[in-house]
Parts: sequence; C-alpha cells; structure tokens
Amino acid sequence: MPNVIHMPPRGHYLANEVAALAGVSGDRIGQWARRGYIRASWSEPGDSPLVYSYQDVAEAMIVHELLENGNSHDEVKAAIANLRKDSGSAWPLTRAGVVTADGAVVVERGGRHYEVGLRPWQRFIDDRHLREVASELHRGGWAARELPQLRHIEVDPDRLSGRPVIRGRRVPVALVAEAANEPEGLEILREDYELSDDEIQDAKRWAATTQRYLAAP
Repeated sequence: MPNVIHMPPRGHYLANEVAALAGVSGDRIGQWARRGYIRASWSEPGDSPLVYSYQDVAEAMIVHELLENGNSHDEVKAAIANLRKDSGSAWPLTRAGVVTADGAVVVERGGRHYEVGLRPWQRFIDDRHLREVASELHRGGWAARELPQLRHIEVDPDRLSGRPVIRGRRVPVALVAEAANEPEGLEILREDYELSDDEIQDAKRWAATTQRYLAAP
C-alpha cells in the first residue's frame, strides 16, 4: 500500500453544490451516489438530503471525466473501487503513488522506493490527472477547466464550509454574482466589499457557467 495520509471529510455540500463544482446536474449527482460512484461522507443510509464532503466533490469530478472520456459505467465503477482501495478515503487529494516516465508506479515503504507497475485504476486515469483535478477543484471546479482564465475563485473546504469564495476572502461567489445584477449592486461590491471589477467579472462568469451545468439533463 502507498504511504498516504488519510484525512477526515472536510467541507459540507448538498447535491446541487456538488453538481455546480463537478460540472453536472444535481440529479446526476444523486444517481452517482445511489450507484456507488461517489460517496456522501457526512450521511448515513436513509438520510435525506445527502450531505457530501470536499473529497466527494473531487470523486464526482473524476467520475465526470471518466465518463466523458468514453469509459463505460462498469469500467468507471471498477476504476473507482480500485483507486479507493489503493489510496483510501482521501482520494484523489492525496497522491496514490509517483508515476514514472514509463507509466510505472513507485511507492515508498520504510524510506525506500519500490516500482510496483501499473495499478488497475491507471487504465483509466493516472496520478497526474488526479493532481490536475485537485488543482481545478481548488480554483472553482469544472468551471475552472472550461474557463482557464478564472483567477479570483477559490474553493477551500476550511473556509465557509467549502463554498466557492473570492480568492483570499470570505465573500461567497454566489453573493457577488447575484449582487452584480441588482440595481446599485456593483457600487456596493466595489465600495462595501472592496472588490475589483476583475473579481466581480470572475464571479459572474463562474455563476453563469455553473447554472448551465445545473440545468443540464
């Protein structure tokens, strides 16, 4: 087994909040949870609504990517099961190993490194992609992939329970996007919240993009 640190669940999200970050609809998130593709780490069987963690959001982004790449649902489920087995509940935010140039995996044991070859989940996604997903989630989720110019959105599970905020601030992106469309809203955001026009525009772009995800079938 790789030498990884197992972190407890962080952040609290409802299905639509997960969906906005993972680039799909809220209904799709519910389906994936029922089928075992993702977890609702804060919930017990029978709970409603389900409450998800930051790690669960990352899982949802991985599922989205695997399905978008043409993998079957059975292949996705197998890849997820193997990845969870290898790296534990904190995946994919902790590294599952170090991938070498030829694709082999190197793990650490007792201060020494051993090449263990490809793992089953690497048929579908590799360690580099896991790190990319972690970075994209921190920068706003799937929208950061679609809008690489975003610079002022941040998702930190230890800030406002993981709600997207203006980077370095405790100002929710949703509040900024809504206020920007209200009479005198821009003036309030600039003067009372001391936000720049770039920060406001990033919030509006992020909100418009995620609303499109939520409206998808």
